[in-house]
Amino acid sequence: MAVRVGIIGSPGLAQALGIPGKGESHILETPFGPHAGPIVTTELDGVSVAYVARHGTGHVYNATRAPYRANMYALKVLGVTHVLATGTVGSLREHIHPLHLALPDQVIDRTYRRPCTFYDDVAVHVDLGNPFCGTLRQVLEHARDPLGPTVHAEATYVCIEGPSLSTRAESMLYRTWGGDLVGMTGMPEARLAREAELHYAMVALPTDYDSWQPRAPGQEHDDLLAQVSHNRKAVTASGAALIRRALPRIGEARAICRCDTALALAIGTERSRIPDEVRGRLRPLLGRYLPPNVA
Repeated sequence: MAVRVGIIGSPGLAQALGIPGKGESHILETPFGPHAGPIVTTELDGVSVAYVARHGTGHVYNATRAPYRANMYALKVLGVTHVLATGTVGSLREHIHPLHLALPDQVIDRTYRRPCTFYDDVAVHVDLGNPFCGTLRQVLEHARDPLGPTVHAEATYVCIEGPSLSTRAESMLYRTWGGDLVGMTGMPEARLAREAELHYAMVALPTDYDSWQPRAPGQEHDDLLAQVSHNRKAVTASGAALIRRALPRIGEARAICRCDTALALAIGTERSRIPDEVRGRLRPLLGRYLPPNVA
């Protein structure tokens, strides 16, 4: 199967990757409503990619309202096989400094207001023991620049609902749970990618130490926000550089995961009891498991 890499991130990531002004723009209809904005298909370093801004043009959707299902469905329809996402996070650990990069391998899902599955009308139970693709994480780890920022190869990502940031008590609680990073976008994105049989990994972009670490003496609130804004731009550029180094290696990577067959044993509903309307709506996701000769 030909490799096409979906990239999900911010407009700043698109700029850092050099995507604006390139390729073809797509707007698709999906059963889950409109995706966040035009999806741009182009080539980077000889690799076919499809980029979508998670929060839409101009960041019009907050983390709760971002159309995660429509975004992932549209990428699947466009032939995407692998997804690299970025997301800004707060660090819950002293050793994960702002401006480092992190490759989460686990997630604690604290969201509660978001549609979290494609399969409201079919019983589908994917294995999410390892929610991020081991193959892609290995590619990203091996693509790190020895002279560049530190890349943490493992981290537990706590995904909160938002839109406000954590209280100090919450931030300290997440540390006791074993959380290393806190953000708002890792879920349901990782789950949906697994449900769509896509390889998915996140490059987490730490901008600050969240609220567990007391503010430095004399540091004004506006100064802190200015520093976070500066860090966001710098770490996004580092994340884009890591992605560019990783892209040519994806097609050559030996699969150490089963992301692309995640539905093989996950469909609980008897095939004969899946209505034609549901079959048609979900065909890009389930089609290979619903042969036409099944009534």
